[in-house]
Amino acid sequence: MNETFLVDTHSHINTLEKITPQEAIDNAKANGVEKIIVPAATVNDIDEVLKFVNKYENTFGLLGVHPSEVKDWDDSLLDKIREYSKNEKIVGIGEIGLDYYWDKSFNDLQKEVFIKQIKLANELKLPICVHDREAHKDSFDILKEYNKTSDVVMHCFSASVEFAKECVKEGWFIALGGVVTFKNAIKMKEVAKEVPIENLLVETDAPYLTPVPFRGTENQPAYVKFVAEEIAKLRGITFEEVATATTRNAEKVYGI
Repeated sequence: MNETFLVDTHSHINTLEKITPQEAIDNAKANGVEKIIVPAATVNDIDEVLKFVNKYENTFGLLGVHPSEVKDWDDSLLDKIREYSKNEKIVGIGEIGLDYYWDKSFNDLQKEVFIKQIKLANELKLPICVHDREAHKDSFDILKEYNKTSDVVMHCFSASVEFAKECVKEGWFIALGGVVTFKNAIKMKEVAKEVPIENLLVETDAPYLTPVPFRGTENQPAYVKFVAEEIAKLRGITFEEVATATTRNAEKVYGI
């Protein structure tokens, strides 16, 4: 293993269409990405992610239901996640949270299921991976009220520098992906510069949000290096410093 390597802390590698999972893992390794964290989103993903991470080396799973999928929620899933989380390859609860972008008709259900999954993470002593899209205040307030013990990762962070700083005050982690490489992503570039490096993580959210120079194609874990390179450029530090710090943070949060 290389001395300096990266962790892709959020990659739906089980859903890639252009390459196989093994090809994606091999590409990642060739580009210095040694570990990949695979989140669940749908109810069916809870079974699929467990199978996937048990099959592939250096992959780790998050179990939970994405806010856009909570109409399929059933409380029996709590027991299923409890049971599956006994597996050492399951390292967190996610991705969970609030998404007010597409459909605001079931916001109350989103909040209810978010709270249930936060409480489960606390019970299991696992970190929480938060999906927060256009729901910054509600996400923050719910986490402040209900999260007692779990580390928090704000996945695919999309809010302001000021909001990022409020999250950091709580000890939460800010995960940045391909958007930070986009020319017009002024807000994300500011976040990348201002957030303490002790609170930064890198991710791809593959197959989505592919960074420059591959924007417009299917994303994959290997491309997280472009995220780290952009953060290094913006902060005026070396790629190795970003890789070392973000990997250390990922290993600390997720116990990998």
